[in-house]
Amino acid sequence: MIKLQELQEQVLELPIKERWTLVQTLLASIQQETLFSIPPQHTLEGLSELDPWTQSLIGVISLESENPEESYVNYLEEKYS
Repeated sequence: MIKLQELQEQVLELPIKERWTLVQTLLASIQQETLFSIPPQHTLEGLSELDPWTQSLIGVISLESENPEESYVNYLEEKYS
């Protein structure tokens, strides 16, 4: 099995686009695992504990149909390319 330090060194040798693709893949994987580890009732309980003014803001901003993580990765790719 490859050691973390070796993997990091290899990743840093990749072109920037491939590194961003890797970042996106890792982020999606981490988010998916995190979502499965949080029971749904806890997220709803947290919302009810918010200040009423803050609760009124829930749903005000709608995300585009595009994946927000992908949009951010694209933004960063353009910024640092």
